[in-house]
Amino acid sequence: MDLIESVRSGFEKKDFTVISIAVATFVVIITVVLYWIVGRRRNLQRGVLMVGLSGAGKTLLFSRLVASKNVETYTSMKENSSSIKVPNKGVLKLIDLPGNERLRSKYLDEFKSCARGFIFVIDSLSFSREIRDVAELLYTVLSERVVSHNCPPFLIVCNKQDETMAKSSKVIQSQLEKEINMLRVTKNAMLDSTDDTGNNNTYLGRQGKDFQFADLKPVFVEFAESIARESVNNEIYIKAVSEWLCKIA
Repeated sequence: MDLIESVRSGFEKKDFTVISIAVATFVVIITVVLYWIVGRRRNLQRGVLMVGLSGAGKTLLFSRLVASKNVETYTSMKENSSSIKVPNKGVLKLIDLPGNERLRSKYLDEFKSCARGFIFVIDSLSFSREIRDVAELLYTVLSERVVSHNCPPFLIVCNKQDETMAKSSKVIQSQLEKEINMLRVTKNAMLDSTDDTGNNNTYLGRQGKDFQFADLKPVFVEFAESIARESVNNEIYIKAVSEWLCKIA
């Protein structure tokens, strides 16, 4: 009580020393509280969500990352999840979301708030015929308000690179940027025509400029190539994914 009285008296007398100490103490307390809140939030956001169309190889990649082995895969009707240890970084929870169109929105809504990062898996072999669906799903995830607010990093994994006709990551990136640019124009025109003020999505990229992944900052998007299925020196072909997980942990 004496301390409180002294501070009150100092303010009443406009004692510069007392006021300076009080202000400095208040700033320190606020800083500590903010660091605690941010740290607690980062600890809660330990999930890495694996997203993609059915057949892209998400579950196989998941099994390689979690257990370094192949599993017999099928269309998942619920999420697969497992904790993985990252050297010197603690534990991440890897969550493989169903690729089924009717289910993925439900599970994305359930887990998006805990996402520390996203692994978006693409079938590089069938990409040309699935490009519209791939771009639609990626656009949906990127433009989610929770995602744009939390700014988790994205790794777009161009899988099945062992196939002769597979598209490279550079080609996929270029074609996705063009497709998302067209989607952005279409969706914004639809919103303008309906005056949908309740829309939960955000504008992707820069206004007045063709879409580029580089313009999504502070959301950082990287591309990698992989071969999820077992082969000679298989670990080499998922190394980029493992290194990315270590970086964001």
